[in-house]
Formats: sequence, C-alpha cells, structure tokens
Amino acid sequence: MGYGMTIPFDGVPLAEQRPWLEELVDLGYTDAWSAEAEGTDAFTPLTLAAAWTDSLRLGTAIVPAFTRGPALLAQSAAALAETAPGRVAIGIGTSSDVIVERWNGIPFEQPYKRTRDMVRFLKMALTGEKVDAEFDTFKVKGFKLGRPPAVIPPILVAALRPGMLHLAGREGDGAVINWLGADDVPKVVAEVGPGKEVVARIFVCPSEDTATVRAIGRRLVAAYLNVPVYAAFHEWLGRGPLLEGMWKAWKAGDRKQALEEIPDEVVDALIIHGSPAEVRATVKRYMDNGVTTPALAVIPIGVELRQAIRDLAPTA
Repeated sequence: MGYGMTIPFDGVPLAEQRPWLEELVDLGYTDAWSAEAEGTDAFTPLTLAAAWTDSLRLGTAIVPAFTRGPALLAQSAAALAETAPGRVAIGIGTSSDVIVERWNGIPFEQPYKRTRDMVRFLKMALTGEKVDAEFDTFKVKGFKLGRPPAVIPPILVAALRPGMLHLAGREGDGAVINWLGADDVPKVVAEVGPGKEVVARIFVCPSEDTATVRAIGRRLVAAYLNVPVYAAFHEWLGRGPLLEGMWKAWKAGDRKQALEEIPDEVVDALIIHGSPAEVRATVKRYMDNGVTTPALAVIPIGVELRQAIRDLAPTA
C-alpha cells in the first residue's frame, strides 16, 4: 500500500517546489500523483520530483487518451520511466468532453475504445517492439520506441462505471478512481477484480469550519458532477435521487439554486473534512475498503497548505 499526495502544489512556482517534495518523503508519503486539466501538464511536475527525490513513486492521474498521439504518449511515458526507473505508473483515461473537445478541439468520440486502444498500444510500444497495427480508433504504422525503458511502468486506467473498471482490471494493471466516498469503494473495487492496484484521488480539507467547507464543497461538487461522465457515475453509485434537484436546476441555468439543492451528505461523502485526525481516519476507511494507494488532494481552508500536508501525513 502507498500513501500519496497530489502535485504540483497550488500557489507555489514549480521551480520552488523542491523542498516541498523532499519533505513529503520525510513525512512518510510514498507517492506523488499529477493531474492534467487546466494547470500544468502531467509529466513536468513528476520529472522534477524524479530529479529531486529518490524514493517517491510517480504517477499520472491522469493523462487523457485523446490529447496526445499514440507515439508521443509512449515517448512521454518512456522518458519519465527512464528518469525514475521502477518508480513510475502511467494512469490514462478518457478525461471529459470539456477538456478534450471544448478546450483542445479534438472530437470526444468512442472514449471507451480510445482508452482501450491506447492501453493496448502502450503495452506493446513500451517493450520496444515495432508496432504496425490498426486499432478501432487509430492506426500506427511502423513505430518503434527509440529508448524503451529498462523497467516498463504499469498502466492504470481511470475508471468510473463497470465498463471502464472491467477494462482496468482486464487489460490494465489497475484503476485510478476519483470523486467517490469511502463507502462507495467496495462497489467500485469489485468491478476491477482481485490483485489489481486501485489509486484513489481523495479531496481532503483538515478544517472543522463545517459551514465554510460545505459552501466551497458545493461549488466543487457542482463543477464536477454536472459533467456527464461524473453524473452517470453517481447515478450508478445510487446518488441519483440526492442529486436530481441539482441536475434539474443546473440544466435550467439556475446555478444558485443548483448549489442549494446539493445535500450536506453528498458534500460530506466526497469532500473529507474535520480535524486532521478525523480526515486521516476517513482516508484509512478508503484503504480498508479496497483502495491500495490514496492520493490526497488538499483543499486548504483555514489552514496553510504546507501545514495541512504535514497534518495529514501518515507519520502525523
């Protein structure tokens, strides 16, 4: 089991994050996981972490399967794996129509097949073999990775509902999960199957100012759970009745009412808050329920970010 932190750290220039990363090791964190949305790319922060630490495992959670061509994604994954041999995990997934289509101008078509095809391609390409194959969503003619890594990184699949969770367990080395509560974990892990890694990004806020946390949490919940893939995920988890009011108001264009319609119990399940000890106890519940590697994403409310990282450390 690992215990990870999301990087890079908000509000801190990348060039100044070395002491933060070094302290993660001292605090007992085993992993650093990056993301890729509107901030940094997924690979640059991990490359810095590889150079500045010699024990952190480095994972992408996640790289979209659409926004890089197959060869470029293989090159990026291989370069990171060569930089930190044996310490890299590559998480890829569909991302969302917002990131892929609206922000990058790439049609968000056949997301399941695109992710499946990219997993299959990477499994071939990272070995150094020549790939000359036609997949359902792209064709690769004669690509051979010039610098295959000595240690091939595991490929994890970002997954929400059964189809992608099955793919993660069947063809990937595990799953990356997101935006779910501790009590949701058993249902999700059961779909992945036994013996696979399950990485969970968990939004945490070590604050006992419940009203403020819930107010900010509602904005985060609304921003994510109105994205179709996340809405479908929470319907599958059984939260449809709790979220119906928010979805209805959001579709009607009434953002204020949509926030008011989000029940406290939804916020409390998805944004882990309370004293540092209470937050750590809830993270442990995720692990007890089947998460092998939590990757904390800290929302610093009423506490400085670095102190929150210290307060939530496995050695605290």
